[in-house]
Amino acid sequence: MTKANIQVGHRQIGLGQPPFVIAEMSGNHNQSLERALEIVEAAAKTGAHALKIQTYTPDTMTLDLDEREFHISDPKSLWSGTSLYKLYGEAYTPWEWHKPIFDRARELGMIPFSTPFDSTSVDFLETLDVDVYKIASFENTDIPLIRKVAATGKPMIISTGMATAAEIDETVRAAREAGCKNLILLKCTSTYPATPENTNILSIPHMRQLFDCEVGLSDHTMGIGVSVASVALGATVIEKHFTLNRADGGVDSTFSMEPAEMNQLVIESARAWQALGKVSYGPTDAEKKSQQFRRSLYVTRDIEKGEILTVDNVRAIRPGLGIPTKYTEIVLGMQVSKSVKRGTALTWHLLK
Repeated sequence: MTKANIQVGHRQIGLGQPPFVIAEMSGNHNQSLERALEIVEAAAKTGAHALKIQTYTPDTMTLDLDEREFHISDPKSLWSGTSLYKLYGEAYTPWEWHKPIFDRARELGMIPFSTPFDSTSVDFLETLDVDVYKIASFENTDIPLIRKVAATGKPMIISTGMATAAEIDETVRAAREAGCKNLILLKCTSTYPATPENTNILSIPHMRQLFDCEVGLSDHTMGIGVSVASVALGATVIEKHFTLNRADGGVDSTFSMEPAEMNQLVIESARAWQALGKVSYGPTDAEKKSQQFRRSLYVTRDIEKGEILTVDNVRAIRPGLGIPTKYTEIVLGMQVSKSVKRGTALTWHLLK
């Protein structure tokens, strides 16, 4: 039985629909509302279906400390040398920007929504009448937040980075028990950027079966290859970070897509979905005309009535209007019933 599509705004999400592509602005606005709106406009031009931001403040995320676990000291981290509080202060989207960002996205035909990080951000987003909520990977085990969002009755998209199957199960149960009827899980690898080797998109069909819901991909790899491949495995949602130009810098710019890349993702993911089709053998309607260009048996020099067919006067060539080549051994040694000109398709009625 085919599951019903999930309605999000004016679009539907499901296996029977092209992939739903989300452009994630995150902190790429670089603390400029003007730039944020430029990102919205650029995302719309790429054909992305949705524009996502994040709703928090530094104080709703962490404490204003720059020591111990509050200081990012990992030399491999993109954000090494700063504190969590300073990082979130640089990356967060001021709440007074949300409405103009959402309004512009809607004017341009996109579906705007956000990732809330605590209950106050959920309450705020409800005042903006969002169509859907996203839960970030780092919050996918925050069961009180899951329940708060689920209670809105809106569709939920939950990234599954770092989560075990047991943790995802607990999250899914909590969401459904609290009122979520339309759930989408995103396979996600929470490294920035992620490598294809660590992406494991074969999990997508397994997650769909295990949790009986729509499944997509939150993709932190570079390029579009992983996202396009995920469509072949049943991904119905693709989320990618988006910026105007990686060279402009910003907290997420290193692993964000530029407009030309996002446009290619929208085009190629739709092509990948179209190519899935159905299990099919035999010529399609479009292929039937091409059958004439198969090889078949043709007379390759003039032969007289009663002459025996040999490899010297019969050969397998294109087009395919003669006897199929699988009958070559049967035909050789037979006589022709009348004179035949070179270039004549060999047919059974020409043979004795």
